[in-house]
Amino acid sequence: MTQADPVENAVEKAVEKAVEKPVGKAPEKAGRAQATQAAALLRRAAWPDRRALVLATLWLILAAALEVMGPILGKALIDDHLIPRHADWTRMALLLGGALLSGWAASWLRYLQLVRLSGMAMRSVRRLREWVYGHVMRLPMAFFDRAITGQLVSRVTNDTEAVKTLYIQVLFVLLDSTIVLIGTTIAMAWLDWRLMLIVLALLPAVLVIVWLYQRLSAPAVTRARALRSEINGQMAESIGGMTVLQASNAAGRFGERFAATNEAHYTARQAELKANAFLLRPALDLLNVILLAVVIFSFGQREIGAVEVGVLYAFISYIARVVEPLIQITMQFSGLQQAVVATARVASLLDEAGAAEHLTGRAAGTRMDPQATHPDSPAVRVRDLSFAYVPGQNVLHDISLDIPQGAFFGIVGHTGSGKSTLLSLLLRYYPAEHGRIDICGEPIAGIDNERFRDEVGLVPQDPFILAASARENIDMGRGLAQAQIEAAARAAHAHDFIAALEEGYDTSLGEGGSRLSSGQKQLIAIARALAGEPRILLLDEATSRIDSATEQIVQEALDELRGTVTIIAIAHRLSTIRDADRIIVLNHGRITEAGAHDELMRIEGGLYQRLYLLQQLAV
Repeated sequence: MTQADPVENAVEKAVEKAVEKPVGKAPEKAGRAQATQAAALLRRAAWPDRRALVLATLWLILAAALEVMGPILGKALIDDHLIPRHADWTRMALLLGGALLSGWAASWLRYLQLVRLSGMAMRSVRRLREWVYGHVMRLPMAFFDRAITGQLVSRVTNDTEAVKTLYIQVLFVLLDSTIVLIGTTIAMAWLDWRLMLIVLALLPAVLVIVWLYQRLSAPAVTRARALRSEINGQMAESIGGMTVLQASNAAGRFGERFAATNEAHYTARQAELKANAFLLRPALDLLNVILLAVVIFSFGQREIGAVEVGVLYAFISYIARVVEPLIQITMQFSGLQQAVVATARVASLLDEAGAAEHLTGRAAGTRMDPQATHPDSPAVRVRDLSFAYVPGQNVLHDISLDIPQGAFFGIVGHTGSGKSTLLSLLLRYYPAEHGRIDICGEPIAGIDNERFRDEVGLVPQDPFILAASARENIDMGRGLAQAQIEAAARAAHAHDFIAALEEGYDTSLGEGGSRLSSGQKQLIAIARALAGEPRILLLDEATSRIDSATEQIVQEALDELRGTVTIIAIAHRLSTIRDADRIIVLNHGRITEAGAHDELMRIEGGLYQRLYLLQQLAV
């Protein structure tokens, strides 16, 4: 990015002024950092429209000049014709017409630029939403361990929408008002520099009111914004867990928690509104009256000549043009502060790990060429792998294993043994900081993200089903041909029940797959994974919530894939992986046993034997 132009600098300065500056060095530094984040994101989003932005600013300068011309023409009409009763009708008509035309042209130019800037603002919001959505889709799973869904949704929708308000306020109200103030000051100095100094002498009082309003309202604005996000998060959480809330009779308790948050949001908004009601229009209107009285009084102390009446008229007109822009600027601070906070929140989300990817474009990524990989290397090789979510509390300890290409491996163990953690590391949800994982001879961290996701498929324990057709759920936006979709469905043994639906592959499955059984959802998930033609297929408890008949279907599908796709299955239900080439048994994050089913069953008192016999007894 090249050096920022003057308009962008004005935006950054305006944002820095609008951001809260509470008492204390630490909060003040935080506020400045927030302003810097917001300003940087605004420049980035507005960069494609920078030329239109400069042009809009030039038109605003012209509009301000035309507006300033009105009182000057009126002064000439009064002093040259009305007071001395010099009736030059042609010149009087020209002066009057010029004043009316300049006022109309200034208003028309402001209308055009407001429309132009609004369009720029909406395009910026569109870019931001695409950036945020694309970035969230690429964040590591470690981020979602601490993220709250409702708050993320609020950032993508409400916070990005606030950026539009920030653009319009900063670039139209603030910029336009500043230009008008400068033009009016120059015109007053040209007419009577002494009266101009009187007007400017009272401007510090306006600045004090603006400063006081900012100090009182900024903390309330920041708190209200944070609580609004919390309200969204609690609402999404409650709706998502409605069955559990009602079953555990917790609706009342969660309602009380929501009411407390809502009350806190109401209190913060009330504090903001009180500052608005006291320090904005009433205080500044009073200052306007005082300023007008002082100018008239000062004018009355001078020897009045015929020529000075027009000057008084011009100054009365200019006083409104001096105070009104200041009122407009101050009135915008409430929304401006909210928008700055929202923009900084969006910027902080984009600053999460991997934030630069959405700006430079999606990585091209090519599919893994079997000729480029090492054909004799295992599909997955793990060496001395240890992992801890919390430093010093390892979940995995020195895991080492080789999974040949085309093999079927099962991973079993008690709850908390590290199975899901190992799967998350194989899926690259978390970085393998201690140890090494290779995929077909390549370090997992060095494989392009697009290529990695193409080559490694996942069938989760809880299948994610879109509120869309069966075709769309298998395709997932990849643009696959119908033949590919049907082939994947046949391989997953899902084709028959899909074809039996009233509209076949075009049948809507309902929200969350409400029209399907648990087993059918799982078969759809398997078909979706196979449609991408992965070289490695990971199954996370894929049969834990389906009946025995559907489990048999899944086993048949897995048997048909053996030799062509490397299968790694985590299973509580050991019957799913009984026929696996090799079974890895984890206990407290360590590999304690490994071998085929028959080998492990011969280990007297072994963990796998105990697990299997317990499940047989349960059946």
